[in-house]
Amino acid sequence: MKKFYISTAIAYASAKPHIGNTYEIVLADAIARFKRSKGYDVYFQTGTDEHGEKVEIKALESGISPQEYVDNISKEIKRIWDIMNTSYDKFVRTTDKKHEECVQKIFTKLYNQGDIYLGNYEGLYCTPCESFWTESQLVDGKCPDCGREVNLKKEEAYFFKLSKYQDRLKKYIEDNPEFIEPVSRKNEMVHNFLEPGLQDLCVSRTAFDWGIKVPFNDKHVIYVWIDALSNYITNIGYDVDREDDFFKKWWPADLHLIGKDIVRFHSIYWPIILMALDLPLPKKIFGHPWLLMGNDKMSKSKGNIMYADFLVNLFGVDAVRYYLLHEIPFANDGTITYELLMERINGDLVNILGNLVNRTLSMVKKYFDGKIKNKKISEDIDENLINSVQELSQKVENRMDKYEVGLALDEVFEVLRKCNKYIDDTMPWKLAKEEDSKERLETVLFNLLEAIRVCACQLLPFLPETGEEILRQLNQNKKDEQFLENNEYEVLEPSILFERIDISEKLKEIEGN
Repeated sequence: MKKFYISTAIAYASAKPHIGNTYEIVLADAIARFKRSKGYDVYFQTGTDEHGEKVEIKALESGISPQEYVDNISKEIKRIWDIMNTSYDKFVRTTDKKHEECVQKIFTKLYNQGDIYLGNYEGLYCTPCESFWTESQLVDGKCPDCGREVNLKKEEAYFFKLSKYQDRLKKYIEDNPEFIEPVSRKNEMVHNFLEPGLQDLCVSRTAFDWGIKVPFNDKHVIYVWIDALSNYITNIGYDVDREDDFFKKWWPADLHLIGKDIVRFHSIYWPIILMALDLPLPKKIFGHPWLLMGNDKMSKSKGNIMYADFLVNLFGVDAVRYYLLHEIPFANDGTITYELLMERINGDLVNILGNLVNRTLSMVKKYFDGKIKNKKISEDIDENLINSVQELSQKVENRMDKYEVGLALDEVFEVLRKCNKYIDDTMPWKLAKEEDSKERLETVLFNLLEAIRVCACQLLPFLPETGEEILRQLNQNKKDEQFLENNEYEVLEPSILFERIDISEKLKEIEGN
């Protein structure tokens, strides 16, 4: 089996993740499930980044130790990932002792070979982002990433020689044009960072204690760039001192799926660290867009945060998954509001999918007591539908090969729309009134059941519970993605997949919470 290693960025264990943070794990899950459906041996890794000054401050404010604080937040993040029905293989934590020991070995190796050196750092520091900035990088005197105030800090620090590897990285990106996607992210990295020249990177701190200690100088803690980024290799068995079969099987990663705001860390810092360790680079860094609340980035200060568990309680997990996967474009930011979410549920999941399944099964039950097979009394109109079903698998795969997940869902729903039109055009209720059209009616309903079955199989990576429920109602365990002319059906009683939402009433309920 061909292997596929996919990772998300590890979530920072400072607060409960909002729906914008949750998008990434759902997107990664859809890709991982899809690859498994195509026969790949998949390893899907996610987890939490648990060290740093922000955690130390929040723990102090909460009156508990940093370890207790990250234990609580990491548990909450894992709970949200599980609520969203994500199929990760490993949930990593950077406070795991094995990870900490491996990071110390990596730091020591880089220091011993001259890639890390001791110096002094003075710069403008943003505590929430845990980043130093130069004056020219600030926007209106504030952090360019989060817009908050920065403070002048000076401290002894270890530095990593990014500049030593910048030409090698630039050539690698030029030689591997699909290494960073979308192309807009690649252009930003090359033009804004590599071409002007890289400054050496601060990789230790002394201003706080909550972190992995530099093994040969314990007044320093190892900074996030080496600590958090190394999780992609430490948790699959990498060790400076020995070779590991599990690591050799899975590395390099096939896809690092990350938010567009941390592309710099993953496409510049991380590849250079790997070059210094003499390891191959991941095959692709994909910087996905943001999910905006209306037109704004979600933030507690703006009071515009939605949480995944709240949305799932209101609408169900697959409805939320569908919105996240369908409404966020390949390269541009998406937007979410309660109204837009409910309109999409009513329009796509209720009208197109739910009604199709319900009325098709109801007709099969009514006219044939639920039991039919293909009588092959065909007309020209059947060919268009069957061809669409036969082409669907390849169309979805073409989209997913480019991680165009929303467009892959569009391909499935286009076939579902054709099924609804096929019902309108063939008018099974009219055929049922004509005794000599019974075999034609059975053929029409068979065509619909097969089309629905294939669409349900295609929906499994995206809406796993819904796909399985459709197959249950069809009483089918065949996961074949092609139209099976000789399949047979004995369907179960239909049940509602998605309830229609009264938007005004639901908004009142939401406001009441």
